[in-house]
Amino acid sequence: MSVLVVGSIAFDTIETPNGRRDGAIGGSATYFAYAASHFTRVRCVSVVGEDFPVAAMDALRERGVDLEGVEVVRGGKTFRWSGRYLADMNTRETLDTQLNTFGSFKPKVPTGFRSTPFLFLANGGPDTQASVLDQVEKPAFVVADTMNLWIDIQRKELLDLLRRVDGIILNDEEARMLSGDRNLIAAGEKVLRMGPRVVLLKKGEHGCFLFSHFVKFALPAYPTPNVVDPTGAGDSFAGGFMGYLASTGNVTLGNMKRAMAYGTVTASINVEDFSVDALQRCERSEVERRYAEFIQFVTL
Repeated sequence: MSVLVVGSIAFDTIETPNGRRDGAIGGSATYFAYAASHFTRVRCVSVVGEDFPVAAMDALRERGVDLEGVEVVRGGKTFRWSGRYLADMNTRETLDTQLNTFGSFKPKVPTGFRSTPFLFLANGGPDTQASVLDQVEKPAFVVADTMNLWIDIQRKELLDLLRRVDGIILNDEEARMLSGDRNLIAAGEKVLRMGPRVVLLKKGEHGCFLFSHFVKFALPAYPTPNVVDPTGAGDSFAGGFMGYLASTGNVTLGNMKRAMAYGTVTASINVEDFSVDALQRCERSEVERRYAEFIQFVTL
């Protein structure tokens, strides 16, 4: 089965203790698409300006990503973000954000995409995410991402959205902010009661939690010593998670546990180079090798 992602395609300028990359290909939809393409066909809805390189679009197509839903705005400029990571790689400082064409992005889901069974609503305003739900036809499984900004300025819209999706992905800070509870387990349970069937709570280098009404589950991060650039790790996790689920067509809790492991190892590949470079050159065999190693790592 295919998976549809709606989110940003961008240029990133990134500084880490390992170096700097100017004008790298980035964006939530891009990272998600590369990660999910290891498992299944991906459909993408986004927007770019005329400055976005044709070669970058062709590279996505070569990975089986359908870009029919990507609008190219004549005379427009693509979303740009600049950030710096501190020595621990967990703290990120945003230096500059230029929304450009993404600032007025109103997703238009092509007719051929509307029956896609798996849908990922990448980070964006909950009103924009809700507009996508209004265009699709009874998807089997919908997961949304969010961030502190929307929790702060569009809380009501976000709460309405949570009642319409199957899952939500948050980091620990966002879960605490949304729930108002400092204890992470209590925070995850409180978000679950807001409407979604599952809550995926990311903890960066400390792994992730899954909360459902029937089971709680946790995994550590894949033990990679080679963290070069953490940008896109969360979207790569989501791409591995959703891509694997879509490839099996199975959304049982047991399969979600396996999907979390695949998301974890996919994210571990992403952080080992700047931009999407590691995901782009990686083969499925490397994903499977890490998955097998990871399962041994977490099994008693």
